[in-house]
Amino acid sequence: MGTIFLHEIAGTAILLLLGVGVVANVVLTKTKGNGGGWLLISFGWGLGVFAGVYVAAATGAHLNPAVTVGLLVSGAEEYAPRIAVTLGTTLAYFAAQLIGAFLGAALAWLAYRDHYQAETDQGAILGTFATGPEIRNPLWNMITEVIATFVLVFVILLFGSTPSGLG
Repeated sequence: MGTIFLHEIAGTAILLLLGVGVVANVVLTKTKGNGGGWLLISFGWGLGVFAGVYVAAATGAHLNPAVTVGLLVSGAEEYAPRIAVTLGTTLAYFAAQLIGAFLGAALAWLAYRDHYQAETDQGAILGTFATGPEIRNPLWNMITEVIATFVLVFVILLFGSTPSGLG
């Protein structure tokens, strides 16, 4: 349980620190990256995911409850080598991911504290911590999230059986 807790907290915190940090750098006023655009944000989030996965590799690097749930419902017997799928391990993953996400977001806020205080656009501040649709249509927005989550979990599950062992 300690391995799950420490690695998932650290990996999820790194993911959020780098992800929220790159968005803050692009969106908030008076930053060197202000206006850097969505390509910079995408690249930064990609590096954040890579770093988080690398840090949490010992636990299978779920970093996201959707991944844990996906593995749970897939019928897998282990979340990672030597980590059985049980109620206790499932709850440990969820708790660690929640704590890690909070810590990562809090660290990003601390790193950009002065920029957050200088920002007058509340939407820009919220946008560093959350995403929202440009076209609000709850049904189609939910369908988009279901598709994206399915692809995320499906690809992760398939990576584990690639010839290179990428997963």
